[in-house]
Amino acid sequence: MAERTRIIEGTWNCTSCDTRDILARHRSCPSCNNPREETGQESEFDFGDVDPSSGKSRREGVTDEKALSAANAGADWFCDYCSASNRGDTPICRNCRAERSATSRALTEGAEEPLEPSAPPPPPPLARQGSRKWLYVGLGLLAFFGTCMMWGSRTHGVTGQVTTTEWTRTVHRETFQRVSREGWRSELSTRSPRMPVNGTGEVAGVENIRSCFPRQRGTRQVADGTERVCSTKTRQEKCGTQEKCTRKKMANGYMKETCRDEPKYCSKSYQDCDMRTRYRSEPVFDVSCTYDTYVWQQVDTRVESGRDGAPRWPALEPGAYDRLRREEKYAVHIGYEDDGDGKEHVHEPKSETEFLAWKKGQAVPLEVNNFGSAQILAGDAVR
Repeated sequence: MAERTRIIEGTWNCTSCDTRDILARHRSCPSCNNPREETGQESEFDFGDVDPSSGKSRREGVTDEKALSAANAGADWFCDYCSASNRGDTPICRNCRAERSATSRALTEGAEEPLEPSAPPPPPPLARQGSRKWLYVGLGLLAFFGTCMMWGSRTHGVTGQVTTTEWTRTVHRETFQRVSREGWRSELSTRSPRMPVNGTGEVAGVENIRSCFPRQRGTRQVADGTERVCSTKTRQEKCGTQEKCTRKKMANGYMKETCRDEPKYCSKSYQDCDMRTRYRSEPVFDVSCTYDTYVWQQVDTRVESGRDGAPRWPALEPGAYDRLRREEKYAVHIGYEDDGDGKEHVHEPKSETEFLAWKKGQAVPLEVNNFGSAQILAGDAVR
């Protein structure tokens, strides 16, 4: 690829009279005649804006012989006596006529700038610092909750007292009754029912299958030929060329710009197609019938409850084809003092035998943690 070069002239600002945008070819300020020095940023040149897509300078390149000669003279050097800047190819200071010595400072050439200047991404150290910040926050929260859990799990013993006991007993009466149901004929087979004896041994049975008719039971997927299915995708394709430029400071107020044409790639959409089997939904029919069977159905409920006494079951007599289903629930209320406050712990025994072991006024050893949760102790064991 053919390269194209240009020399871009920079500008500087005088620190003596504040004249701005002085062309680099002027080694002294046109207004106050102050020589350009290294101090005060007078030798830090401005080369103007750059096109962000190509990296090309928006300034025009210089073409006159004098400017090109100055650009190719090498890095500027500064006089040890008067600090004035001088061309790199001159051995005597233009301002005070002192000779250039081995100790005379010179400007350094700038590094080559990238082809595609852009805002740099956030540096990894900053990202790591952000990650560390959240890590520290997480560790802090973990330590906080850990401390809270340790504090909350600390226990101390107190003595409580049974304030009351409660019980609730429920009896449901269910009867084996004849009902009508619907089912699929392919799943039904006639079977005689058997009635329960003392609430057990029953057989539901299937009788009097009737009123059968076709009805949709579901659907199924059936192959129905093929179809062309397409999806839109993108790919990178060469779509011409684009100019890309690099720039390098020449350490004397000029910059060398090198440009070349590089391949340009664009995103292009295309259709990716293939043939696939097409399906259609078809209804599936079966024969639905009404039939008679027997099921347990709840017909009555009785509830009894009480405090500080022996529990009893509600009076409910079953019929010939009935059964009784029982439920029971027990609660023991234990009051205790903790940090000067009256509190209560509710214990729920699992059986009548366990419930009857508790009496009103009975002393109960408790272990209470700092969160206020209590458990019952019997000696060294949880009761």
